[in-house]
Amino acid sequence: MFPKVPVVPPFLVLLACAGPLLSGCREPAAAPAFERPAPLAFATRNSPTTFYYGLEGIEGPEYELMRGFADYLGQPVALIVAPSAGEALNEVVRKRARIAAAGVVATPERQERLAFGPTYRTISQHLVYRRDRPAPAGPADLLGREVQVVAGSSHARKLAELQIEFPELRFVEVPDVDQLDLLARVSSGAIDFTVADSSEFSVGRHLHPDLARAFELSGGLPIAWALPSDQPELLEQVNAYFSLISQNGELERILSRYEAHEKNFDYLDSRDFVRLVQERLPGLRPHFEEAAALHGIDWRLLAAIGYQESLYDPLATSVTGVRGLMMLTEDTARRVGVEDRLDARSSILGGARYLVETRNRLPERIAEPDRTLMALAAYNVGYGHLEDARVLTQRFGRDPDRWDDVRVYLPLLTQERWYSQTRYGYARGWEPVGFVANVVNYRNRLVWMTGEPEAELRLEMREDFAAD
Repeated sequence: MFPKVPVVPPFLVLLACAGPLLSGCREPAAAPAFERPAPLAFATRNSPTTFYYGLEGIEGPEYELMRGFADYLGQPVALIVAPSAGEALNEVVRKRARIAAAGVVATPERQERLAFGPTYRTISQHLVYRRDRPAPAGPADLLGREVQVVAGSSHARKLAELQIEFPELRFVEVPDVDQLDLLARVSSGAIDFTVADSSEFSVGRHLHPDLARAFELSGGLPIAWALPSDQPELLEQVNAYFSLISQNGELERILSRYEAHEKNFDYLDSRDFVRLVQERLPGLRPHFEEAAALHGIDWRLLAAIGYQESLYDPLATSVTGVRGLMMLTEDTARRVGVEDRLDARSSILGGARYLVETRNRLPERIAEPDRTLMALAAYNVGYGHLEDARVLTQRFGRDPDRWDDVRVYLPLLTQERWYSQTRYGYARGWEPVGFVANVVNYRNRLVWMTGEPEAELRLEMREDFAAD
């Protein structure tokens, strides 16, 4: 029902220029004094479980691992974006990429033609169906029904194995789609079933809360990077890198960061979010886009704030007197020039201005994404209380310029022992922590639900990196 962020064609995106032979890189006026190392080409896919354009710029668990490995080797990194994990593997087989980092399952068949690094996470595979329909108990319940899977996927191989025992089992391998496409088809009723990895399903159910898992087809499947089998030195470097980040805790930090929102699933919240985005957001979207254009920020971030604050209700009013779609106080509305807080457009424009002004008040040394995350916290709890929490953070020997540290100490503003030592006193410090987490979560969902024009995605990539 909702288009996802379009997959960027292979070789469109390169995260660093290796030299003038790559289109998009300018010929230097004079020969450099030294040669830059060649970029390390990774084949990946555009997915919430691999890499995507998020609030913090380009992010995702596989992306962080790729950047970490490239830094470990001292090389720039290049991304070749494929439509599926199977196609990412083919890029390695064709020698266009040196590593496939796309949430790849290291199956025995794949290990016959490729080398694999260490297993860094495991997943299971489940049959997925609509929760309002009878749950299939086993493969026999699939006979005569439509099952679609990604072409060339490990899901297709598993179903092919089941056909030996159930010859009447039929399934369709669909090319040029990813797992989220097929989950959407099941959700809409276009097909009966698909097979999904546990990680993909954990993300997909936030977008399609009417999905449910039936029986498990496979469990404990290893996820690992795939490399050419004739490059033992590269494999040794990959093994050493994963050994290092496993020992120092970096691997656990990366995976836990992205798995947290996948596991925290609330069916009612997700159902209401999808419904209200469908019903109310279309009429409000032009106002969010107008405000975003005026202030140079992502409209989906503003839309996420609007949902968190009022569920897109322009007439919302709280017991504390904040009103309107963006829930502005009377003083804040006056300061940002909003005469009618119950007018949706005025509220959105005022909320955007307030967020940007708050962000601009923060010390210049605070970099993104911490700058925006702290501005969100201040939007909720007030700038003074945020500063009090930053002071407490510093007193405890932590970094007051990092949101991950500040959010730990914001809740202390509820305790007299601590708020009595601050300038602005008591605050419900747990609320801004939850507010920020929810806004980021809703914003990321909106990216995948509303889609993102391909030209916009390319532009964002090119701001930080060069394109091939």
